[in-house]
Amino acid sequence: MKFRVPRGTARHVVRHPGDGLALVLAAWALRRRRWWRLPPFAPVPDPEYWSFRMMTAYGNADAELDIDDAVAAARWSLRVRRGR
Repeated sequence: MKFRVPRGTARHVVRHPGDGLALVLAAWALRRRRWWRLPPFAPVPDPEYWSFRMMTAYGNADAELDIDDAVAAARWSLRVRRGR
């Protein structure tokens, strides 16, 4: 399974600009180590790790990430980092 940006992300960020930073920081935290050395030369999660995350979240490694779930997880991650 390849990482894909959830459908509706741009629309959500236009409507809720404050969530943009949370989504970017959450995506950055999931990036593959030394991402610049392997194709696609982009800071995306390792495919095996992403499949594992989708399996644990949705019960299906080929599931598509829902934007509402992504925003909720990103907000939670930001709150945890800030200690709130």
